[in-house]
Amino acid sequence: MQKPLLRTVAMSLLLLAIGPASADTELDQLVEQAGVKAGDVAMRDRPGWTEPRKIIVRDIPGFYDVVAGSTPGIELVRVRTEDEALRHAVDADAIMGFCSERLVAAAPKVMWMQIFSAGADRCLALERVASGDIVLTNMQKMSSPVIAEHVTALVLALARNLGPYSKAMAAGDWQRGSGMTSGMQSIGGKTVLVLGLGGIGTESARRLAALDMSVLATRRSSREGPEFVDYVGLSSERFELAAQADFIVNALPLTAETTGILDAEFFAAAKRGAHFVNVGRGKTVVTSDLVAALESGQIAGAGLDVTDPEPLPRDHALWQMSNVIVTPHVAGRGGNRIRHGILAKENLRRFVAGDALLNVVNPELGY
Repeated sequence: MQKPLLRTVAMSLLLLAIGPASADTELDQLVEQAGVKAGDVAMRDRPGWTEPRKIIVRDIPGFYDVVAGSTPGIELVRVRTEDEALRHAVDADAIMGFCSERLVAAAPKVMWMQIFSAGADRCLALERVASGDIVLTNMQKMSSPVIAEHVTALVLALARNLGPYSKAMAAGDWQRGSGMTSGMQSIGGKTVLVLGLGGIGTESARRLAALDMSVLATRRSSREGPEFVDYVGLSSERFELAAQADFIVNALPLTAETTGILDAEFFAAAKRGAHFVNVGRGKTVVTSDLVAALESGQIAGAGLDVTDPEPLPRDHALWQMSNVIVTPHVAGRGGNRIRHGILAKENLRRFVAGDALLNVVNPELGY
């Protein structure tokens, strides 16, 4: 079957899955499963609100085809690049799929921007977004299940010492000696600390608890957590909890508070020989301090889907370490994108109706 036909079939299935007959059910399931919440203020109640007429939509498979035709009377402009979006920005009321300084500057009427990622730090650097003049919504929690699977894969790979074995394959080196197997362990009965019990952290905790791990976690302002988490502490307890953990999973968003929060002091406080996994943001970690902890053996190994900087330079020390697994910020790939399409379509409906939007980013919190 040719690729264009495959894409047509896939999109037809996606449209069928979230079509009118099942839209309410799918949305209810998403709200329940992911804990999606609406913002505090309806769009129609915001200063300067006018009924929208034109919305720019980035042509990403699974998004434009889902929302097309869902808003009669509204012009949906299909664009593929930011340059193309710029040509339509002057009278646009909203932009879905792009967020940049030059686009915001060219779009004085824009009231809402929907990004197709969870991380919002780049958009929050824009003055009109940071001030709340433009409402920003993101895809927080939409990719949590597949990212949590990536976390689980990294935890298991570190526990079974698969990094060195994968690197030995290039040389055809059949190694069964203690030098390779001594680092192997079972995760059953071990303790994992999940930093950031949001969407990704919660789904990671769910999977790791199912693999017989004891789960500790931190969150910013609450000690509440699901039943499969044994203890939820505040961020200030991270040092004490790290000292108890055999594995540490970083799922923190990037904010002013979390930038560089995982530094030499944190790694020194961790249990010696713990393994570290990062699927949060690269800049939450002081990379040089992580490297030093890995070199000293304080941290036994690391699985990194995000780094600082990104891309990681070819000559960076992390590439050369046998106890480090690096994936290039791909943890969210390969997942079920239907959840993203449901949220995008519902937010578009809400925006046109003037209702409160889902997954509104709080500029003060940074997520």
